[in-house]
Amino acid sequence: MSRRRLDSRSGLAAAATGSGLLAESHTLISAEPLDAVFEVTGELGRGKFAVVKRCVEKATGKVFAAKFLRKRRRGRDCRAEVVHEMAVLETARNNPRVVNLHAAYETDHDIVLVLEYAAGGEIFDHCVSDELLPEAQITRLIRQMLEGVHHLHQSNLVHLDLKPQNILLTSLSPPGDIKIVDFGLARRLGAVGELREILGTPEYVAPEILNYEPITTSTDLWSVGVIAYMLVTGESPFAGDDKQETYLNVSQVNVDYSREAFSRVSELAVDFIRKLLVKAPEDRPSAAECIGHPWLWQQQQSYASPEPASGRGARERSCGAKWAAPPPEDKENFLESAPPPHSHAKRLRLDEEALLVDGDS
Repeated sequence: MSRRRLDSRSGLAAAATGSGLLAESHTLISAEPLDAVFEVTGELGRGKFAVVKRCVEKATGKVFAAKFLRKRRRGRDCRAEVVHEMAVLETARNNPRVVNLHAAYETDHDIVLVLEYAAGGEIFDHCVSDELLPEAQITRLIRQMLEGVHHLHQSNLVHLDLKPQNILLTSLSPPGDIKIVDFGLARRLGAVGELREILGTPEYVAPEILNYEPITTSTDLWSVGVIAYMLVTGESPFAGDDKQETYLNVSQVNVDYSREAFSRVSELAVDFIRKLLVKAPEDRPSAAECIGHPWLWQQQQSYASPEPASGRGARERSCGAKWAAPPPEDKENFLESAPPPHSHAKRLRLDEEALLVDGDS
């Protein structure tokens, strides 16, 4: 079974239903011109309705990332969604694994969030590199990701768009600490009964999203499993030739655990991923339980003498003990494109070109 390499920077895009949205932000949105305070020095990333640019505060010389979010999208006022994202960032302000909101500005067309700058870029770059990170570094990044996710879940917040493009690093080489970004799809659980929405990014979205079943904190843990798979194999576990194949692969939990895919990946790594990529949300461990998995603690090596990075073509599985089980399209369009329950899909590796799925941000 083969896989394609994927560069998917977008969300599935459900229109917000109001459920789980935070309505108020305490950060003042300034009408002062952004360029009076910051010098914008270059573009860092772009989505359909958002652009992120590097900027320097003139008074201090400190570098930030300015996220320009359109106030109107598809002909409707989306200011409430921007305020929601700001409120989520405020709620997570004490979470060291979440990017910090510094200030906000408003222009005729955009609200600009001035965010903490992560100089190391996306961990996605390490997923598609010819030289994958050694497991000792991967496990450190996943531990930190789980710490951040656990902190969010303690506040009844779910991210719902965790993917390698939304996990940044504070430095590039050696890889720094992680910062979780892009909270436009985040929701608060328990606000208005059960939360059901079709949203996320196709190859990282959990089966319960596709089935329009209740969203829980376990929905984020599925995405952590996908990210772990990509970091250790350099492949996307569910990406098909098109979105419909991808949805089918997710709904059937069609994952390649073959020796070819997991050569030179430890048994403990496979065990960790298997425990997260399960269809029933109640069968997935929580973020706190995941942090206790022995894979995340077995290779505490110094960065002064890291294990050699592994190339894609020559990886060999090693042995380890098993984990003792611990205590943006519109919704209508997305549903129309969801796969029939019994159709069959074939997967293809696409090493030459990365597939871009367009979306909101």
